[in-house]
Amino acid sequence: MRLLKLLVPAALVAAGAGFWLTAPDRVDPGRFAALAGDAASGESVFTASGCASCHHAPESDDNLALSGGQAFPSDFGTFHAPNISPDPEHGIGGWTLAQFADAVTRGVSPEGAHYYPAFPYTAYIRMTDGDLADLWAYIQTLPPQAVPSKPHEVGFPFNIRRSVGGWKQLYLDDGWVLDVPPELERGRYLVEALAHCAECHTPRDALGGLDTARWMAGAPNPSGRGTIPSLTPDQFDWSATDIAYYLETGFTPDFDSVGGHMAAVVSNFSQLTAEDRAAVAAYVKALKAP
Repeated sequence: MRLLKLLVPAALVAAGAGFWLTAPDRVDPGRFAALAGDAASGESVFTASGCASCHHAPESDDNLALSGGQAFPSDFGTFHAPNISPDPEHGIGGWTLAQFADAVTRGVSPEGAHYYPAFPYTAYIRMTDGDLADLWAYIQTLPPQAVPSKPHEVGFPFNIRRSVGGWKQLYLDDGWVLDVPPELERGRYLVEALAHCAECHTPRDALGGLDTARWMAGAPNPSGRGTIPSLTPDQFDWSATDIAYYLETGFTPDFDSVGGHMAAVVSNFSQLTAEDRAAVAAYVKALKAP
């Protein structure tokens, strides 16, 4: 009985600590109070971030119909991209800019629930406030889609959303992975933040977090079909010119052409400036072998 009296308070303290540690971390709304986003600038942020690649309707030829629905299988279940159109009921049209920033950079819904990290907020957390505001302004110009989001297919224990808060304690970090000189900062911003290249090109540990010790060293394809290639110099010998040309045209130095999900990535990068493609190529050439 005496042991029970000691264990019960200890269990309550541990439960309270766990509840506190897994609580959602929100942005300070005051950061965005004076920001007026520019939709024209937001279009390039939208393109570089690959928003349409995941969130456009799978049965539609319109990449700006952001009703979601695409399925993304993983070891933890199958995740479905949600509706992020400006529809106020089924999309994000009723959100504020601060709530949008919570979702994109912290993985937190307006109701305070954790989003699964299939949504690459671990990369977007490095996005600047100005780019967030511009992106938000651009999304408001897109056509609303009155289509409900599909539920994820995730079993126990991964369906316990609160546990994602503990995962974030381990893996949600706004620091840069690669230390670079000033001339490579634009490329780093595009690769590590907006384009979230490491989400596919970096292997993960048993909990699904990126193994930054093997940054961009290649990884199994989450779909279970094949692998995502390494971009580190011990495995990847393309020149910076080759990389930039591939991102513009989809053609490799071996006269092959892009395929799979990378085709959507190339489609996005082809719409960016030549300077941005060159910046990405320069960053890739600065990578170290794991």
